[in-house]
Amino acid sequence: MQALIEVILPVFLVAGFGYVAVWRGLFSDAAVDGLMRFTQSFAIPCLLFRAISTLDLGQEAEAPLLLSFYAGALSGFAAGLLGARYLFRRGWEDAVAVGFTGLFSNTLLLGLPITERAYGTEALAGNYAIIAIHAPVCYGLGITAMEVARAGLRPGALARQIGAALGRNPLVIAIVLGLGVNLAGLTVPVPLGDALDLMARAALPAALFGLGGVLCRYRPEGDMRLIGYVVAVALVLHPSITWTLGRAFALDTSALRSAVLTAAMAPGVNAYIFATLYGRARRVAASAVLIATALSVLTVWVWLKILP
Repeated sequence: MQALIEVILPVFLVAGFGYVAVWRGLFSDAAVDGLMRFTQSFAIPCLLFRAISTLDLGQEAEAPLLLSFYAGALSGFAAGLLGARYLFRRGWEDAVAVGFTGLFSNTLLLGLPITERAYGTEALAGNYAIIAIHAPVCYGLGITAMEVARAGLRPGALARQIGAALGRNPLVIAIVLGLGVNLAGLTVPVPLGDALDLMARAALPAALFGLGGVLCRYRPEGDMRLIGYVVAVALVLHPSITWTLGRAFALDTSALRSAVLTAAMAPGVNAYIFATLYGRARRVAASAVLIATALSVLTVWVWLKILP
């Protein structure tokens, strides 16, 4: 119970403040959009750049850690895709959007603050190793699967579309720049580093508040069986596979915590953005993000009790 009160609730209360502020008309939708643009395009990229530019890649980006997490993520995508298609009789394009919802956990806005509150800042290295390839892996897979389902692009055009989508993403740009600085052994000048740190400190609180405001727009309605299925895939299947593989690979305690807690996060808002981009399964994606985020208050608490 202490973990629920001291670790999880503060994170969700900040998001709850944002939800109530928008619900009661104290914070406008336009303000939420501006806040999310600030965090997603500026503050969080600064956070990622600083973290990845100083990450010990040889030690933290170890294959067993990444295999444990991404095997669970890919299993979530497959379960969502095939379940939507064969259990719920949805078209292939809808099925891809549902699969993406089972794939894209909220590694940033929920995974980082909960891991930090539970185990301290020094425990975040494994999170950053996962985040470093999260967007390229998830968007690459999602776009490829959707275009195959639509049968509309040749391989060359498909590769260009994926590259263009990733090349415009500020998070991906920050990760690439951070990796470049890291691999080149460069040192960021102190004034610039201090400025980036100031931006980074604003990232997670502002993003959590904005996330609450975004979630206020979603209303669970219809498709509840499919929504419940996707929520179970995201909150149970993904972290369970990651836990099992992490134990099989004998991950050290810090890496196991990072992998499992990150896998246990609810689907991110990007799942809804992806569904909206293609106009498929938007209600399922939006409702799954909202319901899973609420339920993860309890499911994450369970994982915190299980983890060493």
